[in-house]
Order: sequence, then structure tokens, then C-alpha cells
Amino acid sequence: MSGHSKWHNIQKTKGAADAKRSQMFTKIAREMIVAVKTGGSGDPNNNSRLATVIAKAKAANMPNDNIKRTIDKALGSGNTDSYENVVYEGYGPSGVAVIVDALTDNRNRTAPEVRHLLDKYGKGLGATGCVSWSFDRKGVIIIEKEDLDEDVVMMDALDAGADDMQVEDEVFEVYTDPDAFGTVLAAMEEKGYTFVQAAVEMVPQNYVKLENEDDIKNMEKLIDLLEDNDDVQNVWHNWDQG
Repeated sequence: MSGHSKWHNIQKTKGAADAKRSQMFTKIAREMIVAVKTGGSGDPNNNSRLATVIAKAKAANMPNDNIKRTIDKALGSGNTDSYENVVYEGYGPSGVAVIVDALTDNRNRTAPEVRHLLDKYGKGLGATGCVSWSFDRKGVIIIEKEDLDEDVVMMDALDAGADDMQVEDEVFEVYTDPDAFGTVLAAMEEKGYTFVQAAVEMVPQNYVKLENEDDIKNMEKLIDLLEDNDDVQNVWHNWDQG
């Protein structure tokens, strides 16, 4: 796991994420509805996908009332929301790898919008698999250091079933197998840890530095506009913002 750090990217976008909290809750709610419908259950103990989304919601400080209301809505017979998961891959400025994870009820609307942004601010949309080979799907749990002891956190994380942990200036980054993410998160929560962020993500195997100012501005614009799109759930990339 050495050689890359997710925290630099979170650090740069955390303020923007805080300002878009309402939009973030809406997107998590959509993800929760899909998890309930595909998993056939509103009980996270019997629906691993839902458990993963609930963990993500809690890490984002989504109120428990919102979570319960969303699950009840998904279980309601009158709910006709129908979304499909679509993943787009392409390139940002200077060949930065970009993966766009979307939940849409109309891919004929979503695809052209994603394509337009990648064409305008990057190098364009690519074929399926063009960049995902250079990412690993992992559970990522970010814990603020505060006064925590590194050795204790490492032991707790490994005991909980984590694969690895990295130490940054301000945080501990815990990595898990995607299937073990919910279990590890619950175990860490029971031990009293709180999280800056927790989700199953596509983690780059290596990062790209941008030196050109125009490239940096275009990459920032690309990420902002993709994240502003209501259909886009996640934007993963290998731009090193540190």
C-alpha cells in the first residue's frame, strides 16, 4: 500500500464537501434506496450492500432519522424510483485517470453530460476498463489522529480485520477488503473511533502530479462539475493534490 495517500485528496476537497452536505445526503439516500431494492431487505444485518451505505452515511454525519426515513421510503410499495449503476472511465488533463460512478434513471441524459465535461476539461471519455485496471477497490476508513497512539490504532484495525494502515500528518488511513469493510468499521466504532470518511472506493495504484496551472484549473473544474451532477455518486481519480 505504500506510495500513495488518499488523505491529500480528501484534505483539498473537504471544505467543498462540507458546503455541499445537503447534496451529499441526497446522493447517499439514492444509493441507500438502490441497496434496499437490490438487496431485498431494509435490515443491514441481512443486506451487506445496505450496511456499507449506512456506514458511509454515518461517516458523513447523516442523521439517523434521515437514514431510517430513506429505508422506509425504499420499502414502501408506492416507491417507484428506479436507478441503474453506470461507471464511466476517461482521462483528465495530462492523462489523469478518472472514474465516474453514477446512479441514473436515464443513461441517455447522464452519458452525454459526463462525456461533455471530460471532453471540455480533460482528454475525453474512454472505453470501459481503460483506467480501472490501475485502481484497486478497497474499503477506506479515515481516522483523525488527535491524541491516538499509532500502535494501538494499528493493532485495533488489524484485529478488526483490516488489511493495512497508513499514517499521514493528521490522520490514519485504514484499508480493508471491500467485503470486510462493514465488519471492520463496526468493530472500530465499537472501540470508540470516529471517522473523517468511510466508504468503499477505487484507490489508485499510483498518482500523477500536475505542474501546469491550466491543467490544475481544468482538473479542479472537472471534479467540481462532475460532483455537482445529481446523477454522479463518486468521482475517483489519480491526481495527487498534495
